[in-house]
Amino acid sequence: MKALVLSGGTGSRLRPITHTAAKQLVPVANKPVLFYGIESLVEAGITEIGIVVGDTAAEIEEAVGDGSRFGARVTYLRQEQPLGLAHAVLIARDWLGDDDFVMYLGDNFIVGGIAGPVAGFRRDRPDAAILLTKVADPALFGVAELGPDGRVVSLEEKPAHPRSDLALVGVYLFTPAVHEAVRAIRPSARGELEITDALQWLIDRGHALHASTVTGYWKDTGNVIDMLEVNRSVLEGVDGRVEGAVDADSELVGRVRVEEGAEIVRSRIVGPAVIGAGTVVRDAYIGPSTSVAEDCVIDSSEVEFSIVLTGSHIDRAGRIEGSLIGRTVHVTGAPRAPRAHRLVLGDHSSVHLTS
Repeated sequence: MKALVLSGGTGSRLRPITHTAAKQLVPVANKPVLFYGIESLVEAGITEIGIVVGDTAAEIEEAVGDGSRFGARVTYLRQEQPLGLAHAVLIARDWLGDDDFVMYLGDNFIVGGIAGPVAGFRRDRPDAAILLTKVADPALFGVAELGPDGRVVSLEEKPAHPRSDLALVGVYLFTPAVHEAVRAIRPSARGELEITDALQWLIDRGHALHASTVTGYWKDTGNVIDMLEVNRSVLEGVDGRVEGAVDADSELVGRVRVEEGAEIVRSRIVGPAVIGAGTVVRDAYIGPSTSVAEDCVIDSSEVEFSIVLTGSHIDRAGRIEGSLIGRTVHVTGAPRAPRAHRLVLGDHSSVHLTS
């Protein structure tokens, strides 16, 4: 069995972070989201992995390499334009051959992994299998409608009027039967080859489609709020350990991981939290559900329920919470007078200022 991991999206909902970085490489607890997916595939016994890449191909290839660090063998498959999930299956046809495969969206996060669904698929071997979960706003996802017997009756991508609250989780399991389906469908009104249309094609022709409900934690990390929530969830399982330096005037409360080369000086850190290698936290407070990446400086500031990426510097910035701060960002407190804000912001930035 192989795995097809989709990592070619533009990440428009995470701009401006994704103007300069692949959305699948934004870190959760200081590890890229994509890595969690690859690890869950390997844990499920799948080590032949094809990664579909687009404009951020070079960055993803540099981060993942040949896959050996994960115990896998990785092949990169170029998708020139993001023309839909079913299109990704089309362009991967030669690599997939006649093998069964898992299609995994590289920005999805499933606590507990996918070993159970993969084992069930191998045992029963339907033509396709999907995972479903109840969501508050199904119009944002592919939606499944079930009949009285629990079987899937219909599927629709981002419907204006959803027929249920059951969204498709970004993990799909297929036999080679799906190849005929993706060749048969036509682009949707969005101009994409929808995997939901391919699944509907299979249903309409009597192919076996199994659906199971995910009861654990699942998130599509496509926006900032969901990214912060996933970060919080992962940090809940972090073991506290200190590999860096913590001076006698500092206090660590709860599960706090201080990575090698980090320095904590006259500061208080309340876990769960991770402080990356080479980062300096001085005269500061780091609150729960916060991950600070490597080589940052947090000085005379408070940061809580946030993600701070590599090389950023936060100095005398007061209190920051619920924030995603990109790479090599400088956040500096200004003098109280005159009362004015001085901003240098990239496209699609979002700033909240007190009056």
